[in-house]
Amino acid sequence: MDPVDPAPNVNIHAIDVDAYLDRIGYSGARTPTPEVLEQLQFCHLTRIPFENLDIHLGRPIRLDLASLQAKLVGRRRGGYCFEQNTLFAAVLEQLGFTVTRLSGRVRLGTDRVLPRTHMLLNVTIEQTHWLTDVGFGGESLFRPIPMVSGRWFEQHDRTFRLNDDEGPWWVLQSLIEGVWTNLYAFTLEPQFDVDYEVASYYTSTHPDSRFVHTLTVQSRTPDVRQTLHNRDLEIKRNGQATLRAIDDHDELLSVLTERFGLEFPPGTRFQAPAPPMTVDEHPS
Repeated sequence: MDPVDPAPNVNIHAIDVDAYLDRIGYSGARTPTPEVLEQLQFCHLTRIPFENLDIHLGRPIRLDLASLQAKLVGRRRGGYCFEQNTLFAAVLEQLGFTVTRLSGRVRLGTDRVLPRTHMLLNVTIEQTHWLTDVGFGGESLFRPIPMVSGRWFEQHDRTFRLNDDEGPWWVLQSLIEGVWTNLYAFTLEPQFDVDYEVASYYTSTHPDSRFVHTLTVQSRTPDVRQTLHNRDLEIKRNGQATLRAIDDHDELLSVLTERFGLEFPPGTRFQAPAPPMTVDEHPS
């Protein structure tokens, strides 16, 4: 007997697709084709920032579709992988795409075996499986790639490939400074909403989670990468990086608005304590 999701996000129509498409600046076709999938992923990735600010406001991360609609679309906020890819999956399904939700282990920056704290999508179009992901921050794919091992995919300033040499595990790699670097590993086992609720709760509350100790906001276009790491802002344009230290809360609010399009009421204060001596996780 197949397992039954105890709390499925079955009401994909909780998402206002027209409002979502306006949010990402997309006005093209709505047919379930590879071309439309590619355009939707590019528009989403370049319009909705990756961020974990609610954690540092003491707010819980909600993954139900109504909350995601209100936050990422209505209030024009961003989010991390569980929020971004849950929203994107619901939109794709409402447009007629076949979507399987997956989870992975982040490998970027570590050789340790970490929890499955990354959400990604497998979109099937005419028997071709596409790795689709709008929630991996500054290293995200601009466009989906077919699940073919060993083939290189050039996307602006990055080159990606998939490797399936580890049994059931697929590994997404990026060519960084001439070296193939592991980003994350995943299997094709479908995941349920409850799996993401558990992983997101760990990521947003556990004292060993990097996201609990690090405020981060990231945005990308083909030419510019912007990364806010606690009080340090890096803007990388055509390979040249500019660094800026943020002095106070008011300046931080200005940076969030001017650089990332994220608006908060005057007087908003974020808390990002110092990281622990040992970090057990590198979530995305």
